[in-house]
Amino acid sequence: MPQYAYRAINDRGRSVRGKITAANENDLFQQLRSISLELVDTREVTDSKLRVALAPRVKIRDQIQLCVHLEQLQSAGVPLIEGLADVRDSTDNARLRDMLAEIYRDVSQGSSVSEAFSRHPRTFGTVFTALLAAGEVSGNLNESFRHLVKHLKWTDGINSKVKKAVRYPLIMLTLMLALFFFMMGMVVPEVVGFLKNMGTELPVFTTSLIATSDFVLESWYLMIGIPVAAVIGLKMAIKASYRVAYGMDYLMLRLPVLGDMIRKIAMSRFAHFFAIMFQSGVPLLQCLDTAKMVAANRVLSEALDTVKEQVQNGEPLSRALNRTGQFPSLVIRMIRIGEDSGNLSGTLGHITEFYDRDVDEAVDGIVAMAEPALTLVAGGMMVWIIGGVFGPLYDSFGSV
Repeated sequence: MPQYAYRAINDRGRSVRGKITAANENDLFQQLRSISLELVDTREVTDSKLRVALAPRVKIRDQIQLCVHLEQLQSAGVPLIEGLADVRDSTDNARLRDMLAEIYRDVSQGSSVSEAFSRHPRTFGTVFTALLAAGEVSGNLNESFRHLVKHLKWTDGINSKVKKAVRYPLIMLTLMLALFFFMMGMVVPEVVGFLKNMGTELPVFTTSLIATSDFVLESWYLMIGIPVAAVIGLKMAIKASYRVAYGMDYLMLRLPVLGDMIRKIAMSRFAHFFAIMFQSGVPLLQCLDTAKMVAANRVLSEALDTVKEQVQNGEPLSRALNRTGQFPSLVIRMIRIGEDSGNLSGTLGHITEFYDRDVDEAVDGIVAMAEPALTLVAGGMMVWIIGGVFGPLYDSFGSV
């Protein structure tokens, strides 16, 4: 749906300029007339396909602003269709504006809101559309938008925590590799000729340094190419084979230190998504389906498949979770308490709060552990290079 830049006159005779998305100029005229503006002139603002393709992707914070806007408009009594039009016209992201134009058109033609949003699954995922569908069933979309704001803010927070855990070690590792290649490819070869011409027997430190430098100069493309090829091959194998993907997820959960953090993040995601959907009135089995999709680990997803089957057969949720062996006793105990007290949504909220704090502590622990470990490795590498270069020089000067 095109966007039009217009100039109009308001009821006081003053010039008003703006932009509105409309089906055509007649639709634009009618939209302006409905807000007491008389169209003077207009031109179509065309977004080239290249500009739309290069437009920033729709971030979580864009979705938060969208839901906050719609929730406030719904609270003020503005009809949803008008709210969608207002958000569509006010967004600066060309990609999001095109999606909202399509959603506005679909809702105008009789589609439900959840169905219209579900046609853009890469941006508005399963949880987003499931919460909207629950709001439509209950007749309280306002509450759904409020839950979506809470859910999206939590998702943004957990993504920030994961990036924090990965960013610092990755930067340090990159700097260490750059330093290694610089020393072995540029500095050590300059000194090797001098050391060999000294005519003295070189210590093991120096010979190992020279051999490593020669290998880097002769086979640098293998040192770069093999890891890159291995990563690409592993990704292709994970996409092609469920067994390989399952095995990788199983291995990730059992890595020392990292495995514990990955499990805590997975538990936090499970508890949050399950709680937010259950509180929104989504049926229990559908909550399990959605939690399975967002668990981000195939081992836990498969366990939730088993849980769903057992719950369908009449088993309590806590007992079904316990039988999988994949969920901590704290989660099972809290869910059992919620079932017994009839306050499952409340206990799920407590689980989420607990694991949010636990994830924070785990991330801080990983960062605190990575810093001295990487510093120690970098220091050891520098000691090796300095000892290998200056050791023979010192011995030579001593003999002189």
